[in-house]
Amino acid sequence: MTEHAITWSIAGLTAMGVVVRPFRWPEAVWAMFGALLLFAFRLIGPEDVITGVLKGSDVYLFLIGMMLLSELARREGLFDWIAAIATTHSRGSSRRLFVLVYLVGVVVTVFLSNDATAVVLTPAVCAACRAARVRDPMPYLLICAFIANAASFVLPISNPANLVIFAGGEMPPLARWLSMFMLPSIVSIVVTFGCLYWTQRQALAEDSVAENVPRPTLSASARLAGWGIVLTAVILIVASAMHIDLGMLTFLAGTITTVLVLALTRQSPIETFKGVSWSVLPLVAGLFVVVEALDRTGLTTMLSDQLALLAAASETQAAGIAGVVVAVVCNLVNNLPAGLVAGSAVQAAHVSDKIAGAVLIAVDLGPNLSVTGSLATILWLTVLRREGLHVSAWQFLKLGTVVMFPALILSLLSLVLF
Repeated sequence: MTEHAITWSIAGLTAMGVVVRPFRWPEAVWAMFGALLLFAFRLIGPEDVITGVLKGSDVYLFLIGMMLLSELARREGLFDWIAAIATTHSRGSSRRLFVLVYLVGVVVTVFLSNDATAVVLTPAVCAACRAARVRDPMPYLLICAFIANAASFVLPISNPANLVIFAGGEMPPLARWLSMFMLPSIVSIVVTFGCLYWTQRQALAEDSVAENVPRPTLSASARLAGWGIVLTAVILIVASAMHIDLGMLTFLAGTITTVLVLALTRQSPIETFKGVSWSVLPLVAGLFVVVEALDRTGLTTMLSDQLALLAAASETQAAGIAGVVVAVVCNLVNNLPAGLVAGSAVQAAHVSDKIAGAVLIAVDLGPNLSVTGSLATILWLTVLRREGLHVSAWQFLKLGTVVMFPALILSLLSLVLF
């Protein structure tokens, strides 16, 4: 086998390991194993490994900050307090609770990122389902997974993959971003809600929600954690408008909030650190290294050439084909590395905003097809496992097929036609 063939084979096996999780080993193990194999076979050198790992530095910092904020909110009881409010406003209606959770999911995703929806909203929904004594919490928890991707291109800060796609390039100004993605985002959010509600309508009809749920007292430390999350959202919006990298700011916000809360409660940081899903960091690093190896095989050049040919023939057709293909590929290799490759190809091909926008929508929305399509969904699965819940890859795929493709196709059409 040639070096390129071996590289592609190892990359394919790595992707399969992350998706299937043989022996129930965590996704991070398979991502790191693939990176180590590439290094062991001398398909990449130390410099390539370092380059690949460093490309994800802004994402690592972003995730650490968000996970710290989430763990603080969970430990201090903020989620239980929010859950009681949501349950009270549902007034005993499972359908109303479903809509409330969806609307909150939209807000959290837009202003705090899809990963925040996975790590911040999912525990709160779990708490709400316990407080409301619902028989099946899964319809409400599925919202956290699907809205995390469906609303993740309203703003540049709504998805760390947006940072990856424009790595090495210039992030569009906020006004231009909104003019490109506001309508497709609205279409994505509305269509995803309709499809998801339709698939869960029977479960919601058979469920009941408790009306009188006692509201726990909100402690001073919980308030502080909540303000930390709110201020982080404000900082990220301002930073996005000023073209400032978001990772370090999120990391600092999470770290400072953690220090203040722990000082107020006089707790050791050990328990807080234990609750953070640190394994997502080597997962992301391993995937970036694999992508760096693939890039050495000429993958980016090949893709950019094909994209340029499609764009020369028909801009609309190129946007549609690129959008659908990238969306499917994201579910095979995860959208972070797919976004890195796709972003590099888009920049190298010098295509129009319409085609670049179609690729970004595919990277953000496409992962709703499978459980390993995006880092947000992997984080969502991690939270579910901690709560003793389980969703198989096949169950999610069947649901994702019904929910993702209509939202993707209609979002791409709204981008191309309007």
